[in-house]
Amino acid sequence: MEFIIEHLSKSFGKKEVLRDMGFTFEAGKIYGLLGRNGAGKTTFFNCINRDIQADSGSFLLKEDGRTRQVRPEEIGYVLSTPTVPEFLTGREFLKFFLDVNRDSIRDPKPLDAYFDEVRIDPEDRDKLLKDYSHGMKNKMQMLVNIMARPKLLLLDEPLTSLDVVVAEEMKQLLRSIKAGRITIFSTHIMDLALDLCDEIVLLSHGTLEAVEKSHLDQQAFKEKILEALREEDHG
Repeated sequence: MEFIIEHLSKSFGKKEVLRDMGFTFEAGKIYGLLGRNGAGKTTFFNCINRDIQADSGSFLLKEDGRTRQVRPEEIGYVLSTPTVPEFLTGREFLKFFLDVNRDSIRDPKPLDAYFDEVRIDPEDRDKLLKDYSHGMKNKMQMLVNIMARPKLLLLDEPLTSLDVVVAEEMKQLLRSIKAGRITIFSTHIMDLALDLCDEIVLLSHGTLEAVEKSHLDQQAFKEKILEALREEDHG
């Protein structure tokens, strides 16, 4: 399975953020979308997710030899700031999500099995979401995307503000679910991208560029990325 972007462009007034962008992402890999703050990573995701309208471009899914437009229900989107219904308990939220999506969620499991997957303690499962920590809310946001099993999973800097233990748990979780789906993980932290991701893609000057890391040691690879990102200051 492949996710193919063709001729994606987006401007805000006279500012051109995405420029005739094209790229192909393959299933089974975590792609690190690396760019400086303000490079357009969130704009890129919002165009794919149809939260904002692109000026031009196509988002295609190639599967079993056929190519078609990606459907909205095939996209999962995890925001950097988790958005959950804070008036519900964790258990009520998961039950509601399962009820609403009962026709599309294959082989649903007991609620506690889902909580176990993201290591939400039993004593926290019946607390209101408003009393959850940022990291716990982030886990819940990730969890519903795991339950929905989207073919394309967009992750917009979801680990940046988490403590080291929760961040490591989330990284292990992402590695465990990457098979059979396309995962794009945006970040401005190079070491995080190198640790988690199978492939590194730079967003610079409004375009995407894969960074080939074969035959490079870790430090040489970092220098290659930094050199490309520094060029944006002079572009």
